Amino acid sequence: MNLKLLAIITLVGLFFASCSKDYNKINREEILDFLDANNLDAIEHESGLFYIITQTGNGNHPPFDATVTVKYTGTLLDGTFFDGTQDGATATFPLYNLIPGWQIGIPLLEKGGKGTFFIPSELGYGSQATGNIPANSVLVFDIELVNF
Repeated sequence: MNLKLLAIITLVGLFFASCSKDYNKINREEILDFLDANNLDAIEHESGLFYIITQTGNGNHPPFDATVTVKYTGTLLDGTFFDGTQDGATATFPLYNLIPGWQIGIPLLEKGGKGTFFIPSELGYGSQATGNIPANSVLVFDIELVNF
C-alpha cells in the first residue's frame, strides 16, 4: 500500500514539474515573440530573464543584501499596467524580499541606471494569480535604480 502511495505522489510531482517546464518554454517564446514584434534587442540572462539596459549609471551595482530605492512601472506583455511608482515618486525595498526576477535584474543596473526587464512567470509570481496579474504571466518592468 505504501508503494502505491509513493508511486502516485511521484507521478503527481513529475506532472507538476513538467507543467512548470512547459510554462518556462511558453514564456520564453512569448518574450522572444514580443521582442521580435517590437524590434527590441534584449540580453538573455542564464536564469531566463531578458533585459535591456536603457541608461547606464555610475558604475556601482547593489549587493544582494541592499535596500534599493527605485522608480518603476510593471505591465504585462500586452501593456496592461499592474503596479508602479507615479509622478516621480520612489519606492524602497530590501532586495532579498522581492520576486526572483528583481533579485536577478536590479543588480545588473548601476546606481542611476535604467533597464527594462522581461521576467518569465517562474521568476515572478509563477502559477499564482496575484491581483490583476494572471497565473503564469510574463512581467515587464521598467526600473530606474535611484539609490541603494
